Amino acid sequence: MSVALRRAEPGDVDFLLDLLTAADTGPFLGREGWTREEVLADVERSTREPEEFGWFVFEVEGERAGCVSFRRSSEKSRIAEAGRFAVDPRFRGRGIGVEAARAFQRLLLRELGFHRIELQVYGFNERAIAHAERSGYVREGVKRRAYLKHGEWQDAVFFALLETDLDG
Repeated sequence: MSVALRRAEPGDVDFLLDLLTAADTGPFLGREGWTREEVLADVERSTREPEEFGWFVFEVEGERAGCVSFRRSSEKSRIAEAGRFAVDPRFRGRGIGVEAARAFQRLLLRELGFHRIELQVYGFNERAIAHAERSGYVREGVKRRAYLKHGEWQDAVFFALLETDLDG
């Protein structure tokens, strides 16, 4: 099964909004309470500023299966911060998320010319931590009690990936 990665379009807004606000996805992402207008604005920004920000949809056999995004966090050092990685529940448990993550990594590091991809995962999000490690990211550390989430201070686990870390 092959995963195709493409930049999000206005026709994807409802899919993205549903994915980001779902009960089994939203609480694990850095931001909650998305509106349709905010999602549309970010989709438009992805088209308008493709080197600075990108929101992508990944598909399996033409069906939307999830999303992932990046923002440039350092122009000089060519660092991208990854986020908003979510897989539709219908596609979980089949390796599609790992395949999508690797396609995203190749896009950022080889096609868009970034030197480094960084991501943060809440310490309580064991599924995302395992996914990051399966996808090839290297754990670099923990930012202790960094973010207030669910009424409690949460750790953030830091990961990064360099072009030399890619598996091929």
